[in-house]
Amino acid sequence: MILPSKTYTVESVTSGHPDKVCDQISDAILDAYLHQDPKSRVAVESFGSHGLLVLGGEVTSAGQVDAQAIARQVYSEIGYPEDIKIITHIAAQSPDIAQGVDTGGAGDQGIMYGYATDETIELLPRAIVQVHALAQGLETLRRNNTLHWLRPDGKTQVTIHDGKLESVLVSCQHAPEITQDEIHSSLIEKLIAPIIGDIQDIEILTNPTGSFIPGGFEADAGLTGRKIMVDTYCGLAPHGGGAFSGKDPTKVDRSAAYMARFAAKNIVANGLAKSCLVSVAYAIGRSEPLMVQAVDQDGKEISRDVLAHFDFRPAAIIERLDLRRPIYRQTAAYGHFGKANLPWEQVVAL
Repeated sequence: MILPSKTYTVESVTSGHPDKVCDQISDAILDAYLHQDPKSRVAVESFGSHGLLVLGGEVTSAGQVDAQAIARQVYSEIGYPEDIKIITHIAAQSPDIAQGVDTGGAGDQGIMYGYATDETIELLPRAIVQVHALAQGLETLRRNNTLHWLRPDGKTQVTIHDGKLESVLVSCQHAPEITQDEIHSSLIEKLIAPIIGDIQDIEILTNPTGSFIPGGFEADAGLTGRKIMVDTYCGLAPHGGGAFSGKDPTKVDRSAAYMARFAAKNIVANGLAKSCLVSVAYAIGRSEPLMVQAVDQDGKEISRDVLAHFDFRPAAIIERLDLRRPIYRQTAAYGHFGKANLPWEQVVAL
């Protein structure tokens, strides 16, 4: 459940962070396959480092996709103009895995979680909503040229102590000519105060190392699936360990986590709990989950009659949430939950 302590910290990163660049490339390739063949089986990983991008994984699809061209386009759209060397090695999916998935079974074993709380209209903890808003705000201020010196890479973090916001940290890649004093004052005025509101008695940190000029793959390596806490609940709820990006919906790492969020959100939205944690577990090749459980804010189990509204068999999840569509690149930055247009965020009557 949510951390028992009243003190915790949550983090987000911008779309230009090297790990998120890789997530977006992997999901853009997934979307391209699903656009051509909705039944595509895709598991694509991306690794970037200092001018090099490696694309690998497994695909079974009737579609034909130019993965390198997609990767270059995504890299440029994020805001990196430099050329990059790309190596691609994508193979067919193992028939041993396919034989279980073909019959409607789970593509892997694993544990997935979904969480919701009535703390905000998004039914997420307020700190998570704020930290993603700060990170996305950096990108907005860069793209609309309000802060022309901003560059694509960046991170945000907020710390809550005894239920109150204690500190805000923003690290942003920037042009070399801008001073840290101007960065600090501009971020307070244009980003932090509009999102946070009253900032009195809040410690505000910007670029604590003193500068952040090289960014993205120029400064650091990136890898698909290395920001799983940013993608989900920022550590305030459990995570089974499986990443999302680059995986088609037969992979329960992704689809069952979405269904668990859908169930948790609707349990809270229907007034059946103030907060809810849903847990589900699978065996590879088996359609029926090994376990489905939901608990409320007091750790009390939600009744099985309520859980019966949600079918966690992989094929049923895909059908109910209509997951064979090319909708995934938009999830690959600023969290997979809380965006109202996504199917697992819809509220239904129970």
